[in-house]
Amino acid sequence: MLSRIADSLFWLHRYMERADGMLRLLKTSYILSFDKVQTNSITWEPALKIFTSLSPQEIEVLKKNDTAALQYILTDTDNFNSLKVIVTRARENARGVQDQITKEVWEQVNHFYHLINHPALPEKLSGPDAIVVIDALIHSCDQFCGITDSTMPRGQGWNYMNLGKFTERCLLTAEFTSAFYKKIDFDFTNEQDILYWRSLLLALSGYELHLKNYSNQNHNYNVAQQVLFDRNFPRSLYYAFERAHRYLLEITATNPVEGTAKLDRAFGRLHSYVKFSDLAIIGDPGLEKYLLIIRKELNDFGKLFGQIYFSYS
Repeated sequence: MLSRIADSLFWLHRYMERADGMLRLLKTSYILSFDKVQTNSITWEPALKIFTSLSPQEIEVLKKNDTAALQYILTDTDNFNSLKVIVTRARENARGVQDQITKEVWEQVNHFYHLINHPALPEKLSGPDAIVVIDALIHSCDQFCGITDSTMPRGQGWNYMNLGKFTERCLLTAEFTSAFYKKIDFDFTNEQDILYWRSLLLALSGYELHLKNYSNQNHNYNVAQQVLFDRNFPRSLYYAFERAHRYLLEITATNPVEGTAKLDRAFGRLHSYVKFSDLAIIGDPGLEKYLLIIRKELNDFGKLFGQIYFSYS
C-alpha cells in the first residue's frame, strides 16, 4: 500500500474518533449544566482546554457562556481543532482514498461534512435546539462507526484505520481523565461523590457500567480503575492500548520496513507500561505524571510511526 494511502486511512479514523470524543464530552457538559445540584461546578472549561488552544484568560471568559463555547468548539474555523475543521480534514482524507474505502463509508463521511457545514447550524446552537444538533452529530458519528465496521474489508487499510482510531482513543481517555482529576489536584483522598464523576463517565460512555460494577463508595479510586485499567471497558486505556497494539503488529508483520523493529519496541514498552500497571504502582510517581508520560509517549510514537510508514521528515 502506498504511504499516501495508508496516511489518509490512518488520519481519517483518527479525526472521526476525535470528533466522537469531542461530541460526547460536549453533550455531557450541556446536559449537566442544567443540573441544579451541580450547576456551579459544570462549565465548558474541560472541553475548551482539550479542544482549543485558548489562553486561560480566554477560557475564563467563555467557560460559562453556552452559546459562545459551543460555537467556538464546533463551528469556528479559527479554532484549528473545531469539529468543522476536524470533519473537513477527515473528508479530505476520505476523498483521496475512495478506491480504498467502501461507497457507504465515503457517503457517511460526506454526510457528516454537510451536516456540520449547514448554514443554519451556528444559529441553532444559540437556542434550545443545541442539544438536538449535538445529538444529530453524535448519531452521524455512530453511523460512521457502524458502517465502517460492517462494510470495510479486513485488509491493510482496515489495520491502518483502526490503529489511528485506537491511538486517538488512548489520547482522549488520558486527556479526559487528566482534566477531571486535575480539579481535585489528583488527590485520591479528596473524596468526591458519584455526581462529580458522572461527567467523566458519561463523556466516556461508562456511567451505567460503573453503577453496575462498582458498588462501594470509594469513587475516586473506582473511577480511575475503570477508565484506566478495566479490560472490558472499550474506552479504558487498557482496552484501547490492547487494540492499538494488535493492529500495529498486523501492520508491521504484513509490511515490514526499515525501522519496524524500533517501532514495535517503542509501542511495546508503552503498552506494557499500561498493561502491567495498577493504581498502587502509579501511586508513587502520581496519576498526573503517569498520564503525562502516556500522552507524551503516544505523541512520540505517532511521530515515529509517521516517519517510518508515511515518510514524514
